[in-house]
This record gives sequence, C-alpha cells and structure tokens, in this order.
Amino acid sequence: MSYASQALHLAGQVAESQRDPVRRAAALIVASLRAGGVVNAFGSGHSEAIAMEIAGRAGGLVPSNRLSPRDLVLYGGEPASVLTPELERDPTVARRIYDLAPVEPQDVFVLVSSSGVNGTVVELATLVKERGHPLVAITSVAHSTAMASRHPSGRKLMDLADVVLDNGSPYGDAVLTLEGGGTYGAVSTITSALLAQMVVTTAIDELVALGESPPVYLSVNMTGGDAHNQALESRYAGRIRRGA
Repeated sequence: MSYASQALHLAGQVAESQRDPVRRAAALIVASLRAGGVVNAFGSGHSEAIAMEIAGRAGGLVPSNRLSPRDLVLYGGEPASVLTPELERDPTVARRIYDLAPVEPQDVFVLVSSSGVNGTVVELATLVKERGHPLVAITSVAHSTAMASRHPSGRKLMDLADVVLDNGSPYGDAVLTLEGGGTYGAVSTITSALLAQMVVTTAIDELVALGESPPVYLSVNMTGGDAHNQALESRYAGRIRRGA
C-alpha cells in the first residue's frame, strides 16, 4: 500500500474505533464550557500542531488556550535558549507552564503526546488531575505501551486521563518499511488532528442540541471575520490568550 492508502485506511479505523471516546471527551468539554470554563490544549514537538487544531482555530471554539513550552519565554520572561529539543523531557517545566496560564477550576484540558511518556506532559497531566480538572489525552496506545515512562512516577499520559483518544499510530509512528531496515511516513499528526477536530465538532453539535449558540471562530480571511471573532473573544477577556 502507498503512504496515502495506509494513512487513509488508518484514519478510517481511528474514526470508527474512537467514536465513543470522542463523545465522552466532547461531553467533558461541553460541561466545562457551560460552567464558564475554557479548553486548555497542550502539545510539544509535533504534537503542538494538534494543540493548534484545538485552540484559536477557524471553525473551532473561541474559549480555548494553547499551552506550550514556548510560554516560558512569551509569558515567563525566560531566555529563548531554554527551548531545547530535550525540554519536553523535563518534569519541572510543567508547573511553570500551568502557573503561567489563566487557568480556572472549571477548565478542561486536552493534552497531546503520541508517545505519552515524556516528563513534561506526564507531570502536566499529574498536576491537572491534582487540581481537579477533567483531562482528555490524545496519544498512541501502541507506542506508549511499548515505551518506558520518562517520568519519575513511572506513569504515562494514558494512565492519568479521564478519556484516552488513541490515534492508532504504530510504535515509531511511521508506516512504510525500508528494505535495509527502518520505517518512514509518519501518521500520528494526521490521525491526531482528525481526533481533535472530531472532539471539537462533536462538542459544538452538542451545544447546538442544547439550544445554545456555540462561540465559534470564523476565518480571519473571510469578510467580517475579525469583527466576529473580536466580539466573541471579548466575552472571555482575561480567560483566553492568543500568543505567537
């Protein structure tokens, strides 16, 4: 099978197998929003792209924040030199990211990590649950199961979440095999983005079914998009931020 064929096949499997977890994740988001909360999404490395699908995205929910290791520089005043590839393995980063965010008790969190084992995301998940927030994880169960945790507790992201969304990617992420050994053609970003959009759209559908008008972004590249978005964002002044 070609890469496109395999990626499309896997996306179909994920969409079907994760229907129930998606509904449960959406229900947590709806409950949070109706209580005045916002969705806080976090990912590091390539998983940051999935947090961007959830927070501040055209067609997505306005009451949303994207948390990132970059927050240490943008909001914490730390030097850019701290943003090394190894930073996501440091558990101490998590509390600094959480403390810099405008978090309230009614907020819900979506943490994204295909491996689900690095120190920052596991510590952030631990902190989120200690503070009583609902937690949704987007991860690869196969990859996470095959890895040892890099967190001192030995736990993984999927061990801490209220709802686990399995992106279906294999150990190592890639789906094509090289004759001399090794694999290529990563799929986790595709299937994780699919899950993120499934959760957001399901939550919006549920809000509509409850008779509410969902606060949804328009593209800023549409006529009237800026005015529409600014009016909605004003409802959440001090609760959401749109960093670089």
